[in-house]
This record gives sequence, C-alpha cells and structure tokens, in this order.
Amino acid sequence: MNVPALRPATEEDLERLVEVEVEAGRLFHSVGMSEMAGDVPDRRELLEAIHGERVWVAQVGAQVAGYVIAEVIDQNAHVAQVSVATEFAGRRIGQALIELVEAWGRAAGRPATTLTTFRDIPWNGPYYRRLGYRELADEEIGSELARTIADEAGLPGVDGSLRCAMIKPNSTETVLSPVRGR
Repeated sequence: MNVPALRPATEEDLERLVEVEVEAGRLFHSVGMSEMAGDVPDRRELLEAIHGERVWVAQVGAQVAGYVIAEVIDQNAHVAQVSVATEFAGRRIGQALIELVEAWGRAAGRPATTLTTFRDIPWNGPYYRRLGYRELADEEIGSELARTIADEAGLPGVDGSLRCAMIKPNSTETVLSPVRGR
C-alpha cells in the first residue's frame, strides 16, 4: 500500500476536491440520507480556504485521495471537512488528515481540536471516538461552535438532532470548558 503524501492544497486541486467530496458523500445513500448524498461543495468556499492555507490533501501516487479543511472556532482547531475517495477508504488516510489538523492546532497553541458530525453513523461519530474524540455536552459548546452546529442543522437533508460536536484535547492535561467562547 502506498503511503499518502500530505501537502497543502492548490487551486489546481479544486476540481478533484469537489469530486472526492461528492464521491465520499454518496455513502449517505446507505443510511437513507439521499439529500445529503447529493450535496456538492461550494467551489468559492473551497478556493477561499485554499487561499487561506487551511486545506491539505493526501496524495497517493499522482492521485489526490482525500482532503481536509481546518478552521479556528472558539480558539480551537476545527476539522471543518474531511473527505476520502471511496477507492482509498480503509487506508487510514482520513486519520492522517485529521491528525494533520490536530498538529496544526498544537503548533498554533490551540487547546483542542473540535469537529461536528453525525452522532451514530459508523464513519462519523463512532469513527471519531476511536480517534480519541468525545462528544461535548451542550454547556461545553462555545458560541462559535454553537453557530456552526445551527448553520449545519439548516442544510438540506440534515436533521440537527442527529448531530453532535466532538472534541479532542491537544494535551493530556484536563481541559475545563475547552471550547467556551470568551
């Protein structure tokens, strides 16, 4: 198995990033979320993230196998999107991309990494729990993350009651109220 090379995304990657996300999104058909499965990412938003140096790709040989978008939300690193092409599934590419965002956050002194996801879909909540994330209680969610969750709940095909926010501290120290906005 080829080990993916992780690198910053470029404008030349844009169409492949769209293809990867659309392809990965088709998995939602298998859990009865066909409206989600048909979602196409906004190219302008992707370009903005690329120009902001917040997108990285995993490349296997000459092929972009997956990508991740990072943000800063409530002073934490945040995994805004991670997608892996189905032909590359099961190779820990998603994990490598998520770990890259965690390292990006640690390098910037961020106390934790957060993400939002579907609580029970196997390649969502259960997967992130295996990577060391835990679900945040409502009172732990900061104002910016709460806005993100509300925005996502308003997207076509998204049932907000099935979603959650998760966190992974960037140190072994106990972090009290890690995402609370200041």
